[in-house]
Amino acid sequence: MKRLWTAAVLAFGLVFLAGCREKKPEPEELLTEYIDLLNEEKYEEMYAYLTEEARASIDQEAYVERYQNIYGGIEAVNIRADIEEREEGHKDKNAVTQRVKYSLTMETLAGELSFDTVAIFTKDEDGFYKMSWDSQDILPGLYTGDKVRVKTIQARRGNIYDRNQTTLAREGTASSVGLVPGKLGENREESLASLSELLEISVERIEKELNAGWVRDDTFVPLRTVSKDNYELKEQLLMISGVMITDTTVRYYPFKEKAAQLTGYVQNITAEELEERRGQGYNRNSQIGKAGAERIYEEILRPRDGYSIQIIDQNGDVKSVVLEKPAEDGRDVVLTVDIILQQHLYQELEGDEGCAVAIDPRSGAVLAMASAPAYDPNDFVMGYTSSAWDAVNNDEAQPLYNRYLASWVPGSVFKPVTAALGLTNGSLDPDEDVKNEGLSWQKDESWGSYEVTTLVDYPVKNLESALIYSDNIYFAKAAVNMGEEAFTKGLDSLGFGEELEFDFALKASSYGSEGRIGSETELADSAYGQGKILVNPLHLASIYSAFVNEGNMVKPYLSGSEEGKFWKENVFTQEAAATVLNGLYQVVEHPEGTAHEACRSEYRLAGKTGTAEIKDSKEDTNGTELGWFAGISGADTDKPLLIVMMIEDVKGRGGSHYVIPKAMAGFDVYNKGEEGETEYEG
Repeated sequence: MKRLWTAAVLAFGLVFLAGCREKKPEPEELLTEYIDLLNEEKYEEMYAYLTEEARASIDQEAYVERYQNIYGGIEAVNIRADIEEREEGHKDKNAVTQRVKYSLTMETLAGELSFDTVAIFTKDEDGFYKMSWDSQDILPGLYTGDKVRVKTIQARRGNIYDRNQTTLAREGTASSVGLVPGKLGENREESLASLSELLEISVERIEKELNAGWVRDDTFVPLRTVSKDNYELKEQLLMISGVMITDTTVRYYPFKEKAAQLTGYVQNITAEELEERRGQGYNRNSQIGKAGAERIYEEILRPRDGYSIQIIDQNGDVKSVVLEKPAEDGRDVVLTVDIILQQHLYQELEGDEGCAVAIDPRSGAVLAMASAPAYDPNDFVMGYTSSAWDAVNNDEAQPLYNRYLASWVPGSVFKPVTAALGLTNGSLDPDEDVKNEGLSWQKDESWGSYEVTTLVDYPVKNLESALIYSDNIYFAKAAVNMGEEAFTKGLDSLGFGEELEFDFALKASSYGSEGRIGSETELADSAYGQGKILVNPLHLASIYSAFVNEGNMVKPYLSGSEEGKFWKENVFTQEAAATVLNGLYQVVEHPEGTAHEACRSEYRLAGKTGTAEIKDSKEDTNGTELGWFAGISGADTDKPLLIVMMIEDVKGRGGSHYVIPKAMAGFDVYNKGEEGETEYEG
């Protein structure tokens, strides 16, 4: 019935085609129409252009299938015919047969394919030219019975290295678990059920894989990739009839969770991504960076597979190579990261929810970016089981969340910024003793019941002492004296509201609502890092770098060579930067300093603590706290280091004092020159 219907449609098409033409078209016109249909993949309509003899040699279904398989397989697009002329001896317009020379050119996955050929047209009984077609009109040298094969020549993805050439992402080996259908034995249903349970794959999916057209009894059918180290699972799997386990090449991340948010991971390309990147050298077996450095540097890292378009004869032998494109390995990426420092910072964060960034405050090189908790990127490469994915996705600690990309309430680590702005615009005198009675303050009665409070009273309330004791009132007064316009203008000069030009997309730091501080009390709170101030950790590190760079904010960078470039210049005067830096040294070195426990005899450290309150109102007693520490070791060392660390939910755990020893573990390993061990497997 299907063939009768196809024949009826074809007959109607031929009659319609003839009826629509007042003038009988010349062969060149017909060839142009034919190629246009070829470009549009309208193979059924192309069939109507063939002579009766050609149609007798191949029916429409087989003709369409041949074009679909071959041109689809080689991914032919932008097909065009450059018609030269009718061959000598075939220029008589009344001749029954005409031969038209032309060049056929198309883009394929192996590159541009072009060949010279001849189209033969013969008049039918109605005087219309039809095309005397055979398989060589598809590709030169292709005959009936031949097949076209596309052989993929796999290229290697580039590796990711740290600054010392330690590998962060590379090629590794995993175990591919699959079935050999012919060895399933008599208890097939029982075996599939056991396999389904262990691999967390439905029996229906296993059956679908086993029923694929290419599968034979002795074929290995891969079902899931698992870690080579999962010996217990593999032992259980090998007890099932028909199961076979082989080695397979995968992307491997030696440092697992310790560098997960930094490296990211690759996965198989989706159909949607493949369509979006059509013509860019990807294929359905390609892997593509989905997160972290793998995604950011995809164009550098990604391999370009090579392809060989081959004509295969009926014996399965290569008859000819139509076109070949060599494989092109991806290029390696070297990051500025120090993986030893990265590991130590992650290990200190492990068990908490928080993040840390470390930079060279002189050059801007990013030495570490850690977020905790994290995930094992190798699990994405292997493919999560449904239970494992549910566990990770529903974890309240959000291991998939990259905390150093976000912006947070900074608390008292923001006070040095307020001080530097006031010193720069001249509204703050660092030596003035700013008097205040008690532990609370309000400007006047216009504030109603609102007061700024602080924790410690001390005798001389100048800038240095205010930093040492982390006095909220001192900095609130400084901001109110500065005024909202000058304060926000200063924040704008530091890059608030702007995206920091960096390889990772960082959330911009911000203040107020819609770029405005709404009241004087909000201005007072903003001065000591509360109110509606939100700061990205890497941005804060860049601001702090200005204290050791004579008022210039360094531009952080993660790869390439951008050493010593500034993102923002002259944001603070040299005198302001030096004054604040001296105060930050005293915060660590003074016995009463809030960060005195960070003091070291081996090297000098400037630093500031911060405890940010996250609550609905001033009266809220159930809110949580963020603990911060920002430190700079820049003096008397050829290895300057700036670390900003933030840990969530430190209320009742010491506030910022919970964070100090964790950040200092990073300073100690880096500044003391302790090499430590690069801990990874594989």
